Amino acid sequence: MVKIERITENKKRFLDLLLLADEQENMIDKYLPDGDLYALYDDDLKSICVVVPIDCDTCELKNIATYEKYQGKGYGRLLINFIINHYKRVFKTMLVGTGEAPAMISFYGSCGFEESHRIKNFFTDNYDHPMFDGSIQLIDMIYLKKDLQNN
Repeated sequence: MVKIERITENKKRFLDLLLLADEQENMIDKYLPDGDLYALYDDDLKSICVVVPIDCDTCELKNIATYEKYQGKGYGRLLINFIINHYKRVFKTMLVGTGEAPAMISFYGSCGFEESHRIKNFFTDNYDHPMFDGSIQLIDMIYLKKDLQNN
């Protein structure tokens, strides 16, 4: 039975999973303390995500990760649907940033996100090593947005 719970204490205990989506710990440390961390369990832990308020109208999905052996089984989509339904009572828009990885852009698109804007050289300027998704080097951050009020 799938259960999603908000984690309020000792968030760093999920660091191994957080690092799957954001592989530099000091970058995670910038948003984890102020973010809402959710963990999805189906018997055991499958996925986590972190949502951070940006302003009174907008929040950002900063990290979402599923253990590799459970990827492709719908856990990430379940978690996204949960947070969309939860945050639509509080915010108008949800943002998510990702690299130029076609699979991730397609996944977020299938969850109702549309391309919004990009931050040039985000990955090369903010990470201490080159970042890759498969064979694709991540350079720009692609932001997608979802209108939560029409969900």
